[in-house]
Amino acid sequence: MSHFQDFIRAHTQLMPIDFLPEITLHVAQKMEPLWKEMESSFGDPDCEPPFWAFAWAGGLGLSRHIMDHPELVKGKRVLDFAAGSGLVGIAAARAGAKKVWSCDIDPLSQAAIKMNADSNDVQLAPMKISYLKEPVRGIDVILAGDVCYDHLMAHRVVAWLRLCVRHGITVIMGDPGRAYVPRERIEVLATMTVPTSLALEDMAQREVQVLSLLG
Repeated sequence: MSHFQDFIRAHTQLMPIDFLPEITLHVAQKMEPLWKEMESSFGDPDCEPPFWAFAWAGGLGLSRHIMDHPELVKGKRVLDFAAGSGLVGIAAARAGAKKVWSCDIDPLSQAAIKMNADSNDVQLAPMKISYLKEPVRGIDVILAGDVCYDHLMAHRVVAWLRLCVRHGITVIMGDPGRAYVPRERIEVLATMTVPTSLALEDMAQREVQVLSLLG
């Protein structure tokens, strides 16, 4: 993992996050140049976009809500699903979760999560979830930010998250109005306006909803 960490250090800056200054992340300024650098450095023209290098709006809003309402995670076993930078998991750990796991399939994301957790003096244990066919075990709360931007992914992920709800797990999502966010069998916990980057979005801020998913 050290070569991934070296790459992250070389192409990001560790800084506090707008709207969530309690947390620092290794972040990049622009998406496209970093993505091209990844393709060149790792010799993979099909590598995943650098989702790990930014604080995305849905995760940012969800993290703010968790920090402001620590009772949602305090003393509980929490999974940060599709964790990206690890921002949401870090917020849960800072809010008093008993233990936090992070799940992301991108090895660069896994490296960034470790670095960001270390920078915030928290521990996030890695968890692998391969097929999304069985409910996760040993978890009280699943946090999922920005997982509804792609139709196929959103359909599969939301179906699995509802399965987890039916097995007694609380699922809380953060979403900035993506096309495929569920509209039914949800409870809106909060709505807020969060800052974003024109490098990521087509506007300087977005309205984010924090949703409790029902089974």
